[in-house]
Amino acid sequence: MARHSVTLIPGDGIGVETSAAMQQVVAASGAQIDWEVAEAGAACMDIHGTPLPDSTIEAVKRNKVAIKGPITTPVGTGFRSVNVALRKTLDLYVCLRPVISLPGAGGRYDDVDLVIVRENSEDLYAGIEFEEGSEGARRLIEFVDESGAGSIRPDSGISIKPISVTGTRRIVEYAFEYALKHGREKVTAVHKANIMKHSDGLFLRVAREVAEEYAGRVAFEAKIVDAFCMSLVMDPSQFDVVVFPNLYGDIASDLAAGLVGGLGIAPGANIGKDYAVFEAVHGSAPDIAGKDIANPTAEILSAAMMLDHLGELEAAARIRAAVARVYAEGRCLTGDIRRATGLGGEPARCSEFTAELVRVLEEM
Repeated sequence: MARHSVTLIPGDGIGVETSAAMQQVVAASGAQIDWEVAEAGAACMDIHGTPLPDSTIEAVKRNKVAIKGPITTPVGTGFRSVNVALRKTLDLYVCLRPVISLPGAGGRYDDVDLVIVRENSEDLYAGIEFEEGSEGARRLIEFVDESGAGSIRPDSGISIKPISVTGTRRIVEYAFEYALKHGREKVTAVHKANIMKHSDGLFLRVAREVAEEYAGRVAFEAKIVDAFCMSLVMDPSQFDVVVFPNLYGDIASDLAAGLVGGLGIAPGANIGKDYAVFEAVHGSAPDIAGKDIANPTAEILSAAMMLDHLGELEAAARIRAAVARVYAEGRCLTGDIRRATGLGGEPARCSEFTAELVRVLEEM
C-alpha cells in the first residue's frame, strides 16, 4: 500500500477531538498516511493576524489533499469563514456531500442514497456585500432607482448574487461526470428561476444545455427549490445526484442530513481541479469541546471519502463497514445518536466510540 502525504487542519472546538479520532481510525484501516498538521481558526489571529495563515494554504498546495476539522465562524461580526476562504483561494468549486442511510443512526428513512453537488465559488456566498449606510450601498441604491429595475429601501444592507455561465457549466458537468463514474442514473438541477430570472435563470439554462450533452446516458430534471425541499422530505428515493447553486446547496445538504440522522454523520468534500479538502459538515460546537462527548463519525466518513480520492478504496470500504457495524449493533454510540434513536443506556464517549471502531477494524 502506497504512502500518502495529507495536510491535517484540526480546527477548533470539537475539531481537535474528532480529528484525533479520525487519525486513529485511518491508521487502523491500514492506509499509510503521513500527516502534516497545519493551523487555522480564531487561535491564529493573535499570532498571524489572520485565521488562515499562508503557511496553511501552502501546506494544502504542497500535498494537494487535506482534511480539516470544523472551525468556528463568528456570526455577524469578526472574520469571514475559513471554509469560504479555503474554497476561494484554492478554487475548490465543488462541494460534494453524499447522503446515505446508516442503520441505527435514527434516520427518518432506511434507504436514502443521494449525492448533493453544490457550487462553491459564487452566488450569495461570493461575499460581495455593502453595509447599511455605506457609500457603496448608497451608490448601488441610486443606480437601481435610476435604472428602473426596482427600488431598494435606503436603510438596506445589500448582498449581490453573481451566477456565471462558467461557474454553472463546470459544476453541472461535474455532477454529470460523477453520475457516469458512479453508475448513477439521474441529475436534478435545483433553482429559483421563476423569480430570479437573470441569475437562477442562467443556472437553469446552462444546466439544460449541459444535460443535452449527456442525453441518453444520464437522465435530467429541474426542480424549483421550494418544491424540491418538499419532495425531498416526502420521498428522498426519487433523487440521485442533485446539483445546486451555492446557497440552496448549503441549506439542502443540512436538510438531507436530517433525514438520515443529522450532521453528526454527514461527511463532505470540497474539490477543485488541483486540490481537495475533506471535512465534516457540522460545526465546531464549542459548548461541548474538550468534554469527550462529540460524535466523530462525520469526520471519519469524510476520511473515507479522502481515501477514495487517494485510490485507497479497500481502506475506505473497511472504514464504512466498521461504522455500519458499530451503528447496527447499537452498543457503543455517542449521546447524539442515542437521543435520536431513543436508545437507553449510557452514551459512549468520543474516545470509547473510536476505540470500538478501531477494535472492529482490527478484527477485519
